[in-house]
Formats: sequence, C-alpha cells, structure tokens
Amino acid sequence: MNGGEGYRFTHEKLKVWQMARVTAGKIYDLTKGFPQEERFGLVNQLRRAGVSVMSNLAEGSGRTNAKDQAHFSQLAYGSLMEIDAQLQLSVDLNFLTKTAYLDVRPTIEELSAAINALRAAQLKRIK
Repeated sequence: MNGGEGYRFTHEKLKVWQMARVTAGKIYDLTKGFPQEERFGLVNQLRRAGVSVMSNLAEGSGRTNAKDQAHFSQLAYGSLMEIDAQLQLSVDLNFLTKTAYLDVRPTIEELSAAINALRAAQLKRIK
C-alpha cells in the first residue's frame, strides 16, 4: 500500500524501503509482549530504530546528491544494527524468546545486505 492511489514516491518503489517497512512492522509485533515497565525502555528504543531505518531510506531517496543518499543509507544501516543488538539483549533479559529472535534474524540479515548494496551503488556514483 502506498500513501495515495496510483502515484508512488521514489522511496516507495525501492525494494529495500519496502523490506524496511515490513521489518518495522515485525518489530512492533515482537515488542507487544514485552513487560509493561519496558514501554519507555527497550520497546520504545526498538520501535524508534525500526522507524528510523525506513525513514532514513526514505529521506535519502529524496536527496539528489549521491553522497547525501549514501549518508542516509549509512544511518539506516546503523539503526538496523541497533535493532539487532537490542533484540539480542531482549533475549538475554527474557523479554523475547531465542526462537522469536532467530525467526526475525534472517529478515535483519537480508535487509542489511540490501542496505549495503544500495550504499555501495550510491558511493560508486560519487567517484
């Protein structure tokens, strides 16, 4: 689903952004079962990082300069790594089962590879 019927913004056409959007939704689903006292802790951090990945990809797609685009792709990648680290901590704290983490890990790995490929293409255009 895109914002309007018919017209799609540049970021909506990017497979990597679509993957990030799905990942953000998965993060929201995963954190629904976290303890209530974590609502302003890990739940908030994980959800913000999930939104950050897709938001930075969207913002980068709106830039015309390849260097700026690569910068926002790097920010998206950093937020994705933040998600992975926080999910691992969530397992350590028994807020998330190891099985649930291992179920989402391939999604994170695939998105990581896609962001890296996008950034590499953007950096190649700079040279």
